[in-house]
Amino acid sequence: MSVEIEAFIFDLDGVITDTAEYHFLSWKRLADEEGLPFTRQDNEMLRGVSRRESLNRLLKGKQIDEATAQAWMQRKNEYYVGLLNQLTPDGLLPGIRELITAAKAAGLKLAIASASKNANTVLERLQVRELFDAVGDGYSVVNTKPAPDLFIWTAGRLNVSPPNAVVFEDAEAGVEAALVGGFWVVGIGRANVDKAHVLVEKTSDLRFETLMGQLKTITKA
Repeated sequence: MSVEIEAFIFDLDGVITDTAEYHFLSWKRLADEEGLPFTRQDNEMLRGVSRRESLNRLLKGKQIDEATAQAWMQRKNEYYVGLLNQLTPDGLLPGIRELITAAKAAGLKLAIASASKNANTVLERLQVRELFDAVGDGYSVVNTKPAPDLFIWTAGRLNVSPPNAVVFEDAEAGVEAALVGGFWVVGIGRANVDKAHVLVEKTSDLRFETLMGQLKTITKA
C-alpha cells in the first residue's frame, strides 16, 4: 500500500551535526576526575541515549547515590556546554542543508527529535532553528530512546502519523525507537543501524529525490 510521506524527523548528533567529540571529551573529563575508566569505544555505547543512561553506562555497575549522580551529570553538562561555544554554522554536516531545503520546498514538515537537553542551543549555534517546525528534546518526554515516546511526541507536534514520517538516525537506540513507533527509518553510518529501511554511509550520500524514490518503493511493497 502506498503511503504519503509528510514529514522528516531528524536526530541531532551525528545527523544534523557531529558533537559526539564534545560529548566524549566531556564524559572523559568527568571520568578522569572520578577515576573511572572510559575509552572512545565506551563512548560508542552512549550514542543516542539520555544523559542519565549515559552515566549509568559509564559507571559500569559502580554504585553512587542520587545526589552524586545529579552533581556528576550537571558537571558533565557544564563541560559540554562550554565546548558548544566552538560550534558555528559550518558545523552542519555535509548534505544536510541541501536535504532540508529540498524537503521544505516539497512541502514536508521538519522536526528534531534528540535525547539531548541542549538541542535548542545546538540548533541556535548552527543558525538553523528556524528551519524546523518542532523540536523534541530531553525535556519533552520521560522515557527517552530506545522507547518510541520522543518520536511519537514529535510527530504529534507536527500533526502527522508515524507511518507518514521518516526518521533519520545514526544510533542503534534511535533506530529501535523509531521502528517500534511505526516510523520509516533512514540509518546513517555503521553504528548498528542496519535494521533501518534505508541505509547510507554518510550524510553527504542523502539525496532528496533518490531517498523519496527509495521510500516510495518500500511503502508500495
